Amino acid sequence: MDAIAMRLTILINGPDPTVNHDYAVLWLDLDEQRWSREAHSGLALPEWGELRQTDASTLLCSSSPEEPVCALLGLVPDRHNEVESADGVASFPAEAVPGRRTDWHWRLQAVDRSRIRAASAFFASEEMPPLPRSAGGREPGRVHR
Repeated sequence: MDAIAMRLTILINGPDPTVNHDYAVLWLDLDEQRWSREAHSGLALPEWGELRQTDASTLLCSSSPEEPVCALLGLVPDRHNEVESADGVASFPAEAVPGRRTDWHWRLQAVDRSRIRAASAFFASEEMPPLPRSAGGREPGRVHR
């Protein structure tokens, strides 16, 4: 299940991090069209979701692709997964940051094109084989009573 993947690390925060300390660090897997939240404070984003591309942005969706939770304006990978912009505006629905109005920005922190072996079937394009059964037919790591 080794593959060369295109992954982006994105930081979302306010225009002046010395005043607005809220942030989120996201990992975007452009090949699998999924994202995960690696760290955050003050931004209530789900732990993971799916990516959708438009002509002008990359949409971060929750587990339901119909419901974008954030739009990364200007982040538009081409057919080779190359990106031209290193930063842009991050747009949230009003209910994502209740009571706060601020300009949010995204910044490209890292691009990773390394050969990887996915640790989880969630980020793998192939099905993971089932866990082997130990003696007695019990699955490893499960408590049996």
